[in-house]
Amino acid sequence: MRMAGDDAILVLPAAAERIRSRDTHYPYRQDSDFWYLTGFDEPEAVLVLVPGRRHGEALLFCRERDPEREGWDGPRHGPEGAVEAFGFDDAYPIGDLDDILPGLLEGRSRVYYHFGRDQEFDLKLIGWVNRVRAQIRHGAQPPHEFLELGHLLDEMRLFKDRDELRLMQRAADISMRAHAAAMRAVRPGMHEYELQAELERVFRASDAVPAYGSIVGAGANACVLHYVANSGRIRDGDLVLVDAGAEYRGYAADITRTFPANGRFSREQRLLHDLVGQAQAAALAQARPGVPYEAGHDAAVTTLTEGLLRLGLLKGSLEKNIADGSYRRYYRHKTGHWIGLDVHDVGEYRIEGESRLLEPGMVFTIEPGLYIDADDTRVAAKWRGIGIRTEDDVLVTGDGHKVLTEGLARSADEIEALMAETPAAG
Repeated sequence: MRMAGDDAILVLPAAAERIRSRDTHYPYRQDSDFWYLTGFDEPEAVLVLVPGRRHGEALLFCRERDPEREGWDGPRHGPEGAVEAFGFDDAYPIGDLDDILPGLLEGRSRVYYHFGRDQEFDLKLIGWVNRVRAQIRHGAQPPHEFLELGHLLDEMRLFKDRDELRLMQRAADISMRAHAAAMRAVRPGMHEYELQAELERVFRASDAVPAYGSIVGAGANACVLHYVANSGRIRDGDLVLVDAGAEYRGYAADITRTFPANGRFSREQRLLHDLVGQAQAAALAQARPGVPYEAGHDAAVTTLTEGLLRLGLLKGSLEKNIADGSYRRYYRHKTGHWIGLDVHDVGEYRIEGESRLLEPGMVFTIEPGLYIDADDTRVAAKWRGIGIRTEDDVLVTGDGHKVLTEGLARSADEIEALMAETPAAG
């Protein structure tokens, strides 16, 4: 509210419930910005922030208590309970929004809101503003400027405070346990979905949920970047790529490990896995304050390209392969993204055309990979169908970085040693 100023008003609706099929819904997930500002996890709610308002600045509109509906859908806080539990200055029934919000808009010159996210609510907001405009002849002062709420919130959310980092570390700890369980459980002949079940069992047993659709790709399926079918059979000699993370209290982890189904890397698999590890180490060395965000990606690309040339998978000079993008045949994505309440979290990567500099409190992933298509006849058969990615979550600290997911086996030797352990009971 300080950033918005005393002549502004901020309006933010809760996420809508989504139909899965007919009359069943997807599990409810609150809008990340709404959750960040309120901690209120019910649908059909609107947060209104009115800086400098004498009768209360932080207002919530939410569903009233309803014993009949609560018997079907679970308890509600209601306006009185919301004030008591969440510290709002005041709360009103959601049905009163139409009567109250035009009066709150009146006299405010700027409206901060996420236009384009919810078309139905966009139209309602325009209608409320027009009601104020209709009273101009009677002295009403309607807002005349509409600003994207993300301009304020995205930068706030990009920098994680101590409590957020505690939740993110918890999500990372749960995710590391789940990945280790999957490595111990894998056996040739299993289906990918059986391994997914092992992962997600650990998430739920730790009071977490998947932060995104878990990717479990064996063999050539590992070369599909967003593979989520998880229906294939895991064969002896396959590598298995698992990209999965837990969400705990709204905060996400995002980890990828690639491991051999039979517990031992082949020579070619190990060579490529080691190269991806070297690329990740090169990117990680750039994770410190004052360094451009893109420096990590550039370091990973250079390391991967050098290695591919050394292995004979690319030809020519390092400079030419980077300049003309030849390396993208095997490495198609960037080396990371911000992470927080969203897996691909908010925050600008570039400012005024330049890669932004890393600062303490930022958290991002470092995830280089190599993917050699199973049908790529331009390379020897021994390389085909190998997909590898290694991903960790990294916090920028005052003097360098901290890897939140450091505790999980990463190198080929560490992975083989972990897989040799007896699966944990239960």
